[in-house]
Amino acid sequence: MSGTLIQPDDTLTLWGIVVVWASVSIYLEQRFEWASKLSGAIIALVGAIVLSNLRIIPTESPVYDSIWGIIVPLAIPLLLFHVNLTKIWRESGKLLLLFFLSSVGTVVGTIVSFFLFKPYIPYLDQIGAMMSASYIGGGVNFAAMAAKLEVPGEMVSASIVADNMMMAAYFLILMMIPTIRWFQKNYPTPHITSVETNKEEGQTLAESFWRRKEISLKDIALSIGTAFSIVVLSFKFATFLDTVIPSGEDVFVFWNVVNGIFGDRYLMLTTFTIFLLLLFPRYFERLHGSQEIGTYFIYLFFVVIGIPASIPLIVSNAPLLFVFVFIIVLFNMMTSLLAGKVMKANLEDIILASNANIGGPTTAAALAIAKGWKNLIGPIMVVGTLGYIIGNYIGTFLGMWFSTFV
Repeated sequence: MSGTLIQPDDTLTLWGIVVVWASVSIYLEQRFEWASKLSGAIIALVGAIVLSNLRIIPTESPVYDSIWGIIVPLAIPLLLFHVNLTKIWRESGKLLLLFFLSSVGTVVGTIVSFFLFKPYIPYLDQIGAMMSASYIGGGVNFAAMAAKLEVPGEMVSASIVADNMMMAAYFLILMMIPTIRWFQKNYPTPHITSVETNKEEGQTLAESFWRRKEISLKDIALSIGTAFSIVVLSFKFATFLDTVIPSGEDVFVFWNVVNGIFGDRYLMLTTFTIFLLLLFPRYFERLHGSQEIGTYFIYLFFVVIGIPASIPLIVSNAPLLFVFVFIIVLFNMMTSLLAGKVMKANLEDIILASNANIGGPTTAAALAIAKGWKNLIGPIMVVGTLGYIIGNYIGTFLGMWFSTFV
């Protein structure tokens, strides 16, 4: 028994709660000005935190695993179908540099936090390796490093709790930054201005962006069918390459890099989708509704990422770990904002680069969607996936270095 009102195996009810709350979040965002400013993403996330901390829904369930394993991968190609690749490659240079500089913030923050807390937190060399990898490429790297380092289960659980809570809080902060006047005055905000300029009278920003469009049953069928085909083929191909390309501590570093690039399912998914976009641009241009479907899937994801953020567990089991990851995220944010200021980068690019580091490309793309920055969805997906590769290597290096101090 999970000790919650709804049990983890009550899949129909849990699916209903996730879907209904995501739908309510979208409705509120498009119906009320206060909700539009707050954003449907935050409403979805906060609502999920409340439901789980009131012990109405469990923090773990096969339903959530299905959303991570099926819904999120499907959302990625659906959101890329209408990407202008020529424009991405022309405009992503500064975003790529911001992403790498943001990664430096993660590394510095991890080092500082490690030396502050190494006398107080056990296995911090391994936890530091996990968190540095995770805060350069997202949760995919966390799982990979946890499996590789064989960290004790209770420490992995405590780290996950602290990470989820920090992720939820940081996502809220990133969503709020564009609405603060100080940032608007001190950084260029062309995408925010564009969204506000194109807003129609009497509508919220979200409602104006997601205005009614022509869509047919064929569009829905082809969009979802194509997305499923891409996910299945790319995941199968990546799994195959992961088995045939050698990797491990005893293998030459070149092959580890090759395996990291071609054996990663999400990187292969993005690469395969972009390859098809280049080969068949007219086919994807004619598909209507893929962005709307993909965005709805992302809102399901917003609900799910808020669910594990258990406040009692943070207080009882992982207060120091929460402060540990807070310092890492703080350094990442400060570095991103400072580097962006020096580079005279757009505020939107700075926010998304930091988000892609801490939460991975999927959450960064979700934030861009929620804010209506449609021209940044594709670029941040492409740039953010690089974190899947470099994060694990940086985490491994830091873990080896940290181990000499414990």
